[in-house]
Amino acid sequence: MLSVDRLINYFEQFSQVLHVLELYRKIYEEFLAVPVSKGMKTEMEKFAGGLYTTSVEAFIPNTGRGIQGATSHCLGQNFAKMFDITYENEKGSKEMVWQNSWAYTTRSVSLTFLYYKWNHVGVMVMTHGDDKGLVLPPRVAPVQVIVIPVPYKDADTTAIKGACESTVYTLNQSGIRADLDIRENYSPGWKYSHWEMKGVPLRIEIGPKDLANKQVRMVRRDNGAKIDVPVINLVEEVRSILDGIQENLFNTAREKRDACIEVIKTWDEFLAALNNKKLILAPWCDEEEVEKDVKARTKGELGAAKTLCTPFDQPELTEGTLCFASGKPAKKWSFWGRSY
Repeated sequence: MLSVDRLINYFEQFSQVLHVLELYRKIYEEFLAVPVSKGMKTEMEKFAGGLYTTSVEAFIPNTGRGIQGATSHCLGQNFAKMFDITYENEKGSKEMVWQNSWAYTTRSVSLTFLYYKWNHVGVMVMTHGDDKGLVLPPRVAPVQVIVIPVPYKDADTTAIKGACESTVYTLNQSGIRADLDIRENYSPGWKYSHWEMKGVPLRIEIGPKDLANKQVRMVRRDNGAKIDVPVINLVEEVRSILDGIQENLFNTAREKRDACIEVIKTWDEFLAALNNKKLILAPWCDEEEVEKDVKARTKGELGAAKTLCTPFDQPELTEGTLCFASGKPAKKWSFWGRSY
């Protein structure tokens, strides 16, 4: 039986692990606009040597594969025992330390850090990208707004350029990351494609007509919508549109992800869903040998299926529900599928 002190340490660690996991969720959902599921890894999939591993899991509908977004590990006292890491408690006696582990902000520039960093970027690119190129959520886009002059024949190019420069200055002074493309050796159309490929969330075009009407034309990267906005309302409208783009990217990604979730209860249903590139939610007996067997039975050119995580948000498990793979009484619902 665990002592009171050991129980307190255990629950303090669990609280800390979940706190970091929630920070991960916020980064993915509120900044990268990528929906994720929070859950627990199985004994097979957890960090080697750790007590348990929690994770946020993303899913790429276009490829039908899950991807581990980020992990937060409870190491318990396992590594303390291996390396003899102790501390002196309030009673003056030595005890083994309790440890947790994560990587988002505590790692310096190393190969491991770069792996985690580009893993996050890769998930975002695969989630939002389209045939034109990148689609960047405004909150993480290095350039949120690109301003492009559109001079027609006999237009006052000096005035148009001045209006563009004024627009960029006003936006930058308001905390919006804006840039100006005044390269003369490229046409406006070429510039549109160039910045669309780079994923800039919002494009502002200023031509003779806009100059005369004291307005700018805004074009959204996420859906291509165009809107003419009076210069006097520039900052407010840009902020509103950027917020709308951020929200739309997340909602669209979540709808696509949710449409791929398939709840199954039998092996045949599992195989059909796997072949249809679904994110599978299945009742499971929580036995490691069964998990290994599923991996072995689905091994092929596309890779084997495996557990992605056991979500904390568990659907009701009615009495008599059987494991999809073994036929034994199910103990939990878990996400399964192919993964990166």
